[in-house]
Amino acid sequence: QARHVVLATGARARTLPNAVPDGKLIWTYKEAMIPESLPQSVVIVGAGAIGIEFASFYRDLGSAVTVIEAMDRILPQEDAEISKLARAAFAKQGIHFHVSAKLASLERGVDGVTARFASGGKQTEMKAARAILAVGISGNVENIGIEGTRVRVEKSHVTVNEWCETNEPGVYAIGDLVGPPWLAHKASREGIVCVERIAGKSEARPLDVTKIPSCIYSRPQIASVGLSEEAAQRAGAKLKVGRFPYRANGKAIALGEADGLVKTVFDAATGELLGAHILGAEVTELIQGFAIARTLEATEADLMAAVFPHPTLSEAMGEAVLDAWGRALHV
Repeated sequence: QARHVVLATGARARTLPNAVPDGKLIWTYKEAMIPESLPQSVVIVGAGAIGIEFASFYRDLGSAVTVIEAMDRILPQEDAEISKLARAAFAKQGIHFHVSAKLASLERGVDGVTARFASGGKQTEMKAARAILAVGISGNVENIGIEGTRVRVEKSHVTVNEWCETNEPGVYAIGDLVGPPWLAHKASREGIVCVERIAGKSEARPLDVTKIPSCIYSRPQIASVGLSEEAAQRAGAKLKVGRFPYRANGKAIALGEADGLVKTVFDAATGELLGAHILGAEVTELIQGFAIARTLEATEADLMAAVFPHPTLSEAMGEAVLDAWGRALHV
């Protein structure tokens, strides 16, 4: 008995009917994190954040890696320009991609798997030592007592408002159990928002998922916050877009990490930072600067007035802001 109940049952790896994981030859992310030995080759189904992280990880360890993606590009949730650059960087490392690919089956053999899929108008069959399913997650909504309540479930996830409240008074839900983005730091913030709401704290603020940074821990790293250029265009805003390459940043050159890009998307009329997208070394550290800017509703004038220390990778952030208004200094 309680006045308030918080559902935090998490999620599990989503599976496919034609690709059933067995924990030995066909893995979910759990088995992929703790392999007994390094497979010579890996086929990964799904090119979202989890699939790309494992692709990068296993390629760096020496495995031959092939990624199969149903959408027409890798990292379909990221800005299209960043997605294209990321694919080129991973391909240069030897990772093979098949996009717009429909998986027919993953079949287990004695010591490996056979993937059959349609791509580019032709049927393809390939063998690998192991397969990793990275096709999303399913919320743990079963057997948690919500039957007969007003708690709504959509596509295996509990729906909540900006305060993490369900449709059932007094029942809240947080973390991977609820909607995207499915990130640890988002879940942590939801816990704070939820409990502050329950406690009636005056300083409580609702959750705005457009201000939550997304981080992909591959090599190169990828990070973003806010709207992609395409999403901002669909919203009808007139845009100013800035770009600054890592190769023009002294710290990136000194680190030997000169491949990368910082991209900023602004509302041309108001100067509001709508989104920021970064590819390159340590961008999962840099993105928080843009996340703070969005939280504070900073404009291009505020960001241009900020002083970025030299020599740092963060200088590329300032230059990408300047470039949106044609004022970049080092390109």
